Amino acid sequence: MSQKVAVLGTGKIGEALLSGMIRAGWAPADLLVTARRPERAEELRTRHGVTPVSNTEAAKTADTLILTVKPQDMGTLLDELAPHVPADRLVISGAAGIPTSFFEERLAAGTPVVRVMTNTPALVDEAMSVISAGSHATAEHLAHAEEIFGAVGKTLRVPESQQDACTALSGSGPAYFFYLVEAMTDAGILLGLPRDKAHDLIVQSAIGAAVMLRDSGEHPVKLRENVTSPAGTTINAIRELENHGVRAALIAALEAARDRSRELASGKKD
Repeated sequence: MSQKVAVLGTGKIGEALLSGMIRAGWAPADLLVTARRPERAEELRTRHGVTPVSNTEAAKTADTLILTVKPQDMGTLLDELAPHVPADRLVISGAAGIPTSFFEERLAAGTPVVRVMTNTPALVDEAMSVISAGSHATAEHLAHAEEIFGAVGKTLRVPESQQDACTALSGSGPAYFFYLVEAMTDAGILLGLPRDKAHDLIVQSAIGAAVMLRDSGEHPVKLRENVTSPAGTTINAIRELENHGVRAALIAALEAARDRSRELASGKKD
């Protein structure tokens, strides 16, 4: 862990990654950060003991560059970095929808690039980070990316051709669960519960269900059937969900998210 790692464009996810790396054993002195606003950079120094630098300095001195700026800003950042990034630097992209070829075409020939799609549970060390290799990235580069992102959750290697699907499922995934909790909370209020009690009931049910899915080894259908007794309350609720096409709506929603990820990859903004 003596290699220097730079996080460029350090927002909430970038800061969560820094914090997780420090807890996992990285020395703050080996972590560099860049930020658009000087006050943000100073805040990161004060909070974590990391070293704020310019994008150019990061490119020249860090062994690994983690690019966490917004997808629409990535081209501008690469234009700034390209003259200063040696071909042996590992470049990790956290930008949704942008393929590794986008980076390889703008950086020195042979530069190893790894693409990572993480999600907001990185803020609580429960991220799902999906990792793919570019043309020049080796197994060692992938292992290094796993070591970094493993500090804030679970990692999974996939071919880059599957990244858009993973973005739809896990990158955007937390929002779907928040949406479901929001709707269930409204239902609880309609049924006569105070908002805070409805919220507590739903959140704990969600946590319990997630732990069962993770730890039991059972298929979700089996777990659902265990709750669904004949002529009971649950089967009546499931019938209404099916009548309203909830399953089909979820499939269509994820297809739409995947398609938008592909559009971002092709440079379409609107």
